[in-house]
Order: sequence, then C-alpha cells, then structure tokens
Amino acid sequence: IAHIYCKDVFGIVGENFTFPVQVDQKVVETTWKKNKDRVAEWEWQNKPTYFGPLYNRSVLMENGSLTIINLEQDDAGAYEFQYWDSVKDHYLNFVLVVLDSLPEPKISCNSSSGKLLLNCTADFQGSLNYTWKLSNDPHSYQNQELSIPLENVDTTMKATCIIKFSQTERSSEISLIQCLP
Repeated sequence: IAHIYCKDVFGIVGENFTFPVQVDQKVVETTWKKNKDRVAEWEWQNKPTYFGPLYNRSVLMENGSLTIINLEQDDAGAYEFQYWDSVKDHYLNFVLVVLDSLPEPKISCNSSSGKLLLNCTADFQGSLNYTWKLSNDPHSYQNQELSIPLENVDTTMKATCIIKFSQTERSSEISLIQCLP
C-alpha cells in the first residue's frame, strides 16, 4: 500500500520556488516527475541528474527537496516526488500553480466620523498579506484597511501599504495631507 499525499502549492513568476518536502528517513533515491515526465533524479552517491525544461533551472537536495530557479508560467502542473528509503517507495504529489507577478497596490482614502480611513487594494489571484506603516510610528498594522483618528494625523505623515505573497512584496505610499477634508 503506497501512501499518496497531494498538496496545491503556489509560486510567482520570476521567484525561486522550493517544494515543501519533509522527509524523516534517510533518502536513498529520489525521482521528481512533472506530468509523468522525469525532471530530476538522484541516486545515492551520484550527482543529481536533470531533464527537460528544468535542466539548467533546478536544484535537487539530498533530502529530496526540489527548487526551481526563476519560475515560469510553463512550470505549472502536477509534480510527483518519489523516494526510496531502502525499505519502501514513498510518493508525494503536488500541483504547482504559477501566479503572475505582484501588482503595485492602490491606496484610497477618505475621512468620516473624525477618522481618516485608508484602504489598500491589489488585483491578484492569491490571498495577500497586507501591512501598513506610518512615517511617524514604529509599529506596523496587519490589515487591508487602516483607521486613524483625525487628531493624530500630521500633515507631513506618509502611509505605506505593503502587500506580500510568498517571498515577494510590493508597496505604495501616500501623503496623508492628500486625504484630509
């Protein structure tokens, strides 16, 4: 009986992407396949061998993890990681989804009920982490929206919205004086 494991994973065009492989045993042999075609293999005491489109763009580690350098849209697909621990074969399956690069976030603002409301948006297929930083405040705020009492707004303040997905981040900045009534 083989244990089959399947996980959807996400990367961004241009990033380096490593499959999240965790193997407890000593790996004797590994093979990576994409859509049933071999892309990398490693046999104990030999160097890794690479095939096809990943030939000059991937790194296979002794623990079995595979990193694709400079991810491309064509790298998307079903990957199978097979390893042998000298007792039996194990299989891990991944579906790699490759997303477009991150857009620059857009900041909108308005004031109501004595507060300045800032909203950060980005048109992106994945779920983003949003962080706000204010020029006069050492704290950061983990939220898509930020509310600041008007009495705390200084005309020289700037607000920066940072979006993050995987290892990539993009940011935009606004001067709060633009938002004041």
